Order: sequence, then structure tokens, then C-alpha cells
Amino acid sequence: MSFTTLGLSAPLLKAIEDQGYSEPTPIQKQAIPVILSRRDILAGAQTGTGKTAGFTLPLLELLSKAKSTKTKHCVRALILTPTRELAAQVGESVETYGKYLPFTSAVIFGGVKINPQLTKLRSGVDIVIATPGRLLDHISQKSIDLGSVEFLILDEADRMLDMGFINDIKKILAILPKQRQNLLFSATYSDEIKKLSDKLLNSPALIEVARRNTASESVKQAVYPVDKERKRELLTYLINEGKWKQVLVFTRTKHGANKLAGQLEKDGITSAAIHGNKSQNARTKALADFKDGEIRVLVATDIAARGIDIDQLPHVINYELPNVPEDYVHRIGRTGRAGREGEAISLVCIDEHEYLANIEKLIKNDIPKVWLKDFKPDPSIKAEPINQGGGRGSNSRNRPSNKASQNQSQNSSGRRRNK
Repeated sequence: MSFTTLGLSAPLLKAIEDQGYSEPTPIQKQAIPVILSRRDILAGAQTGTGKTAGFTLPLLELLSKAKSTKTKHCVRALILTPTRELAAQVGESVETYGKYLPFTSAVIFGGVKINPQLTKLRSGVDIVIATPGRLLDHISQKSIDLGSVEFLILDEADRMLDMGFINDIKKILAILPKQRQNLLFSATYSDEIKKLSDKLLNSPALIEVARRNTASESVKQAVYPVDKERKRELLTYLINEGKWKQVLVFTRTKHGANKLAGQLEKDGITSAAIHGNKSQNARTKALADFKDGEIRVLVATDIAARGIDIDQLPHVINYELPNVPEDYVHRIGRTGRAGREGEAISLVCIDEHEYLANIEKLIKNDIPKVWLKDFKPDPSIKAEPINQGGGRGSNSRNRPSNKASQNQSQNSSGRRRNK
């Protein structure tokens, strides 16, 4: 099957050809015709499957066919994303595939000055890509009119719910026109996603390109058991021994990301940290340097890593396992993208054994263990409670069952705006 069989017009086909693509991915094959038929969809698609183009292309096609009755630009399509990076990525996709069409778009998120966004919105835009918090800022300032929205897309909806955006989403939905097409994309499913889809979607088509809550089959996974105090030493060893040039490393906390990046620099490995406390300019520069090969290691927290889109990223390292099992699926989905193989390695200490068990239960697979002679854990070390360090709020259903973990203070699950 080629893109020419999907019902897309010449300007879009030319833009696709400019990007060097000839065959649609599985999610694109399934989603594009359904969206063009004006049905709501609930799509289960992991990162790296081409889902962004899977909704961008038919959205642009529908906007082209259904001419607006308004004489001036009005917001006809709203795309909500959980993070700044993902908003920027979606914005790039809209620009890339809409280059031969007359539509204007704006990307709005927090962490940057609001005035340029105000100027852009006043000039009139057809498509808005936004994080929920900053969008509500504009709504409160009456700088945006959503009364003519025909299409609503929630990208990575599971992450938006995890980040505490559900109330923001409800406020936004309340002011949108009732008659509109809704597209909901989620890499994982949960009871919360089902509740949202039941309220939001009208007789949706269900589209899945991978088994529910499974890790990508193109990713080779491994667990390296190691004592917590020797994780950094093992990470440095793996990077140097494997001569890895591009490695995305996940930590559980912002402080941990900063600390690890500094330690790796001392080990002679160029590194940068990216997390919610970094300015948008710093985050953009770190990501650009990583993509360009100026630094070998990008250390990230879960929230900041959403939207990192690097087709050929070969290695993802879980320096610390996430406390929410679904986050593991999101993390390792950063590699093994666009049909390429990737490697995901988790450095697991005794404190994290229950996190690992929950992950393996979710993905319905035991992850192979690799025991390195020089890094075997000390059997005399006992498990200790894990400090979440101010990460995003934890849901009790995802916590390990041991009493020590249950006694940890739970962070608020309130809104994490524009992180």
C-alpha cells in the first residue's frame, strides 16, 4: 500500500514525497481512512509508530475539503499534548505536511513568554497545538476563541491524565462546540482512559497497532542487577565498553538527572540533563546538542522526555526504574522507532525489585537478566524505601506492596502545568 491509496490530495502527497516516505506505517494505514470518514477514533499506538503523521495528514485533508464559512482565520483544530517538547514536535509535523496548504498554526506552551503567542493568535490561526495549562491561560485572557473548533485531538492522553491534567481537559472540553470530530491517542490503556473515551468519543473506531500495554517488539530489553551505589560506575562502563555515541538515560527525579549528568561529565562522557525545572531554551539546546552528536548522553525525567523524537536513537537506559509500570513502556518506546531495532537496558538494584515485577506483569514478559561478574550485587544489602524526590504524583495502585513503600509520603497529584 502507498500513500496514494489513502485518499490524500496532491499537496499532501507532495509534502510526504519531500520527506522521502512512500509507504504508510501500520497506524497510518488504519487511522487515515477512518479519520477521513469523519469518525471518532480511540487509537492505541506507541511512540515511533508514525502516529503524529497518522492524525496530522487526515486533519489537513479534512480542513482542505471543508472550507470554513468564516471570513477570517479562526481556530478550527485543537491538538492537546502533555509536554512542551511534544507540542513542538506536533507543530513541526503540521508545518512539514501542510507546507503546500494555506493553513496557519500556532504552538502554545508555558515556560516561555506569552506575548509572542498573543501576537500570533491575534493574527488568526487555523490549528492550535497546546499544552493544557498555557491554553487555559489564554482562555482566561480571552486571547483565543475556541468556538469554531471542528477537530479535537488528544495526543498521549494517558500521559496527560498521569500528569494530573484531567481537570484542565474537562474545562477545555466544556467550552468547545458539541459538534466536532474527536481523536484520542494513547500508548497505554487504563480505566481512566476508558472513562475519558466514554465521555469524549462518539461511537469511536478502535485502532491498535500493538498489543495493549506491551513494549515494542523491535526493542531488545535487558536487566542488569547492580547495587545502587555502583549504578553510575556500571553505566560509565557500558557506555565506554560499547562505544555508545547516543544514549538516553532516565532518572526518577530532577535532582537525580542533574547529579548523574555532572558525574558522567567527570567520567569524560559529554552529558546534559533535561527536566521540568530547566528553562525551555535550555531544554531545546540540550535536545539539539544530543541530536547533533555534540553530547553523548541525555539524562531525562519521564515528563521532559515526552516528545523526544529521534528515529535512530539506539540506546535507552533506565538508570532508575519508574514507579508507574506504564512509564517503562513509554521510556523504551524512545528507541526501536520507525522499524529500526533498539536496545533498552535497566540498571536494577534490590530496592527496585517490586517495580520490576510490576513492569514484567504489565508487559506479560520476563525481561532477560544479564549478570556482569564485576558488578554482581552484594547479597548482604537489604532493600530500602525509594524516595520519589518530588516526581509526579503516584497512584497507590501502582506502588509496590511492601509496607516500607506504602509508608512513603505521597506526592500531590495536582496539575503539573506545562512540564
